[in-house]
Amino acid sequence: MKSNLWKGIRVSRPLVAVPTRTYRLLDYATKLGGLGLVAVGLEVGGATLPGLALGACGAALGVSTVFIETTNE
Repeated sequence: MKSNLWKGIRVSRPLVAVPTRTYRLLDYATKLGGLGLVAVGLEVGGATLPGLALGACGAALGVSTVFIETTNE
């Protein structure tokens, strides 16, 4: 039996559209911020709960620009 779980859901729709230059700056900032959070998480202790939480937040921040689309301005 075929599942209708994804029927009608648009998963590829971007959340925000920004100019290309703004996207590039935002992408750099989120990658550096994510890297910083991962580094702090490792410094706190990678096997501790705060360290894992900081690492997970850093990874999420680092890839957050995936949901942003660029415009041709």
